[in-house]
Amino acid sequence: MNKSLNDKSRVTRRAILRAGGAIIVSFGVPAGLVGTAGRANATPASRPLDPAALDSWIAISQDNHVTVFWGKMDMGQGTDTGVAIMAAEELDVGIDRVSIVQGDSTLCVDQGGASGSTGLQRSGVAIRHAAAEARRILMDRAAEKLSTPVSGLTAADGTISVTADPSKSMTYGEIVGDGHFSTQLTWNGKLGNRLALKGVATPKDPSEYTLVGKETPRKDVPGKVLATTAFAHHLEVPGMVHGRMVRPPVAGAVPVSVDESSIADTGAQVVWEKDFLGVVAEDEWDAVVAARDLAVEWSTPGAQLSTDTKSVHQFIRDAAIKKETHTTDEGDVPSVLDRAHTTVEAEYEWPFQSHARMAPAFGLVDVRNNGATIWTDSQKPHSVRPGVADVLGLPIDNVRAIWMPGPGSYGRSDADDGAIDAAVLSRAVGRPVRMQWMRNEGIAWDPKGVAAVTRGRAGLDADGKVLGYHYAVKAFSRSNMRSRGDEVGSVLAGHLLGHEPENGYGSRSPEQSYKFDTMRYTQEVIDPLLKVASPLRTAHFRDPMGPEVHFGQESFIDEVALAAGADPVEFRLRHLTDERDRAVVELVAEKSGWQARVGPNPDAGTGEVQSGRGIAYAQRNGAVNALVAEVDVNRRTGVVSVRRFIIASDHGQIVNRKAILTTIEGNLVMSLSRTLFEEVIFDADMVQSEDWATYPILEMDSVPDAIDIHMIDRPEIGPRGAGEASTRIVPGAVANAVFDATGVRIRKMPLTPERVLEHLTDT
Repeated sequence: MNKSLNDKSRVTRRAILRAGGAIIVSFGVPAGLVGTAGRANATPASRPLDPAALDSWIAISQDNHVTVFWGKMDMGQGTDTGVAIMAAEELDVGIDRVSIVQGDSTLCVDQGGASGSTGLQRSGVAIRHAAAEARRILMDRAAEKLSTPVSGLTAADGTISVTADPSKSMTYGEIVGDGHFSTQLTWNGKLGNRLALKGVATPKDPSEYTLVGKETPRKDVPGKVLATTAFAHHLEVPGMVHGRMVRPPVAGAVPVSVDESSIADTGAQVVWEKDFLGVVAEDEWDAVVAARDLAVEWSTPGAQLSTDTKSVHQFIRDAAIKKETHTTDEGDVPSVLDRAHTTVEAEYEWPFQSHARMAPAFGLVDVRNNGATIWTDSQKPHSVRPGVADVLGLPIDNVRAIWMPGPGSYGRSDADDGAIDAAVLSRAVGRPVRMQWMRNEGIAWDPKGVAAVTRGRAGLDADGKVLGYHYAVKAFSRSNMRSRGDEVGSVLAGHLLGHEPENGYGSRSPEQSYKFDTMRYTQEVIDPLLKVASPLRTAHFRDPMGPEVHFGQESFIDEVALAAGADPVEFRLRHLTDERDRAVVELVAEKSGWQARVGPNPDAGTGEVQSGRGIAYAQRNGAVNALVAEVDVNRRTGVVSVRRFIIASDHGQIVNRKAILTTIEGNLVMSLSRTLFEEVIFDADMVQSEDWATYPILEMDSVPDAIDIHMIDRPEIGPRGAGEASTRIVPGAVANAVFDATGVRIRKMPLTPERVLEHLTDT
């Protein structure tokens, strides 16, 4: 479906509120500035939204409709429905009365975009406080208008009535419709993920909830199923042209000469600025052909990728450590390990992985009149805005970012790259440019999940007690590229225009509550393979470094349990100190029918298919999950099949039970794809994975036969974020189950049939 934008569209506050759509609620809208479904002037409002103003967050129309302005966005998990539930609960209205405006930098305060599973945990809680304050004001104004104290009033479905005489009532729309609350909130002065709000009102006690915790259908599903949702990749604006990038065949190469006559028959225009090379054309296919056929002489790169897929983990082992941190360091671990009766040691390898979005990068940018309007499916549109301002040299107040639904993101994908590519092209040609990467770019050139080597070493006494435990992560930085496109050094276009990235040295240690007498967790970070314009630049991928780190951690815990002569569940419970952690491990053991034993499954089967089960557990950002995987391993083909996942989850307060169930399922299936299939193949010249044949992902025939989810609801602690937490436990649970089935420990991901067969043959 193509969504055309009417250049003559105009908006008024009253019209947008009546439609339940987007508007700035704390001040007027300049002529020509419209909502997310209309054409935006290139120079948006220069006055910033006021995070302390209640009117920046909530508006109520005369027809009693509530609009919430949310500074994040939903990436397909139903988080916007969760925010609507939290607002509706505090306002005593039905969910059908609430609309969410999301991800528009001119209409919504910056709450950090989709990030860190903080959609409900932080931004939803902020909306909850704003809604509670709005209800307080409505009740106070109703008390004045109805000449009745607040204690004598009842609110239900957007109407306030006198309790003793329900015929005396007013709707919210009658009280404040199209007007302002004109009330200040207390905010913590932090934009982004950590923004927090409070008002005079206290939100409801969980015992009063009527919506929170129930199963509520997602608001976004009907539009997606019925094809009425306008997706970013379908967007068109008047006068736009289509753009494509021209990428080098070898990493690190730059254009030396370009023969524009080679594409004269396409009518495409070449844009060559420093090392940035792209084409634009009136017709999209002409742009595709021009990018393919443009005759370019490329330089011989001075620096390439230095290693390849087969050698990368040895490269990591040998590489100089640029930053080392002991995140936990309790006791003289080296000395204890050296004198232990038994020592257990193991190394685990994780590959580079691509975001591999179902549709590659998109961006539509209109640069004109010393301003720019961006339409983007980035999960951080508020961060794309300063990135575009940076690359164009524009004042940030002259740049507006408008978010639209796209094909998912799950981290620092290529979405920001597409937007900034489009901005550079639009400036060059003076017209709106719609940029869409090709499939080979979307896999070969997108930012990657981190390749890592993790090492475990534990010392036990003669009775099997763990005396010392050391787990170390050595890897490329998870923030070689920043997790957002807010400055040009974070995107390929910036590199090609001469801006070097600011290489962060970020890593991660396991999040858990295991306690040993002496223990150390170490992070070791190395330099990137290629600093500028690298197809292997690393950045946040769903649950940044969670699977990479916890695959080794939970595999090693099983290996230590075996050395201690202990059942894996019993061993975990013996050493876990957090009661929430113990609760999920106990629950998943109960629900899976776990039978305690030491060592591989004695009843795995004697035929070519052997069966086993494995467990893994982890915390993440306040959430905690434990997973049991039941698998079959075909010893003839090497295929690992997951028959059933059983998961016990504690994500704090359950806001929308239905959304959490589907989110957990999505986490488990996506992570299973990374566990069984996904590995970027590359040589010293270039990434060779560039399509679904060379970068296979999980298909329907590999989805588990059953996924049993058991949730612990803790309304007293608030929501703790479900978007990523159950991702990190899949690789360890599956690897432990493969060992249980076969007696063979595989310490390298992914568990492809070839790799499994290789290990089975070695035994």
